[in-house]
Amino acid sequence: MRFDRPGAHEVGVGGHEVRPYGNGRVVRVAVIDSGIHPMHPHVGEVSGGVAITREGEDDDWSDRLGHGTAVAAAIREKAPDAAIVAVKVFDRTLSVSVHALVRAIDWAVDHECHLINMSLGTTRLEHAARLHAAAERAAAAGVVLVAARDDAGQQFLPGSLPCVVGVTVDWHMPRDVVRGWRGRTGQVVCAASGYPREIPGVPPGRNLTGVSFAVANATGHLAHAAAGNVTRLSADPYAFAADVLIDKPLVPA
Repeated sequence: MRFDRPGAHEVGVGGHEVRPYGNGRVVRVAVIDSGIHPMHPHVGEVSGGVAITREGEDDDWSDRLGHGTAVAAAIREKAPDAAIVAVKVFDRTLSVSVHALVRAIDWAVDHECHLINMSLGTTRLEHAARLHAAAERAAAAGVVLVAARDDAGQQFLPGSLPCVVGVTVDWHMPRDVVRGWRGRTGQVVCAASGYPREIPGVPPGRNLTGVSFAVANATGHLAHAAAGNVTRLSADPYAFAADVLIDKPLVPA
């Protein structure tokens, strides 16, 4: 998994419609990634999306890298009734500017997503203020951000911020369990498996792996718990995440 790269392009501001859900029970999950392949059998229906581009925004959120599709598949496995929304920031490479990443977070908030999956991160501390402000805007709007907190001794932004659910990988943990705790700053932190949804006939060692999929597995658990509880989630998203994850390993039914 690669992260934010210097020299990546910036983006403008625009807007795209996402299919509305008016019953208050369907949880909407934004996947900020390389897009999603909607015809993949492990993903199923995708409830619209957007691509953040150099020119602004467009409707081409198709996945040319496969990373976002694998992330969405892991979420779908645990939350089959969730509405998954593609927010594409990666196109030909897994790199993105902080400006585009902030716009992606704001877009997901503006389009009333309840959970934002960010299987990505940066180690560049100069981006902390902008990412923290975006994460706080999301929390104030009742949205839970779930992002990579650390891997191989490196801490990432925005996943190490106190208002974000930070995820670390545990290679010994089953894929159907997430374990959470409070970090020293009070942050909700959880550990999850770094393996994606299995592909029949493909050995796990030849599939994609890493903290990206620990994040997706954690998001899937939260989406599963939020089904039918969207109002509670939106009222206090961080408290909801803490209640689901800390000292209560969640095994989907």
